[in-house]
Amino acid sequence: MYSEFIMLDDQDRRLLRHLLAEPGQSASDLANRAGMSPATAWRRLERLREIGVLKGRRARIDWRALGYEVEVSLRVTLEKSAPLAFDEFIAAAREVPEVVQIQTFLGRVDVRLEIIARDMAHYQEVYRARILPLPHILDIEALMTVAAVKTESGLPI
Repeated sequence: MYSEFIMLDDQDRRLLRHLLAEPGQSASDLANRAGMSPATAWRRLERLREIGVLKGRRARIDWRALGYEVEVSLRVTLEKSAPLAFDEFIAAAREVPEVVQIQTFLGRVDVRLEIIARDMAHYQEVYRARILPLPHILDIEALMTVAAVKTESGLPI
């Protein structure tokens, strides 16, 4: 995928560690915590964006705060006799509002869908009305999330 890797120096790594630890902090606070001037921090962040290390800015939404109490991971095996099975399934799954993540795999399981719902009744409604009609499904295994033990997206930098 990548022909060469990007090398980071200690200042880049320190800046990224503090950014990952508290993404909402001001640029001035970030620079101060990373031990550099705001101008230096800004230049380094801009360079990291330009070379593709930093990709945009994201808001993290707490679905539970919005009333979504149920999270289910669906492992989907597709019936692959149709040449466009993956593409058609993924295009249709993207249209389901309660699908918050789609991942593809190599192996017995082809796709994982992360589903959120307000409660079990809502989940059953989503599952029956929106998931089961998706094209090319051969098998589905549902795993209900009990607890998120580690959700950090940071790297060991």
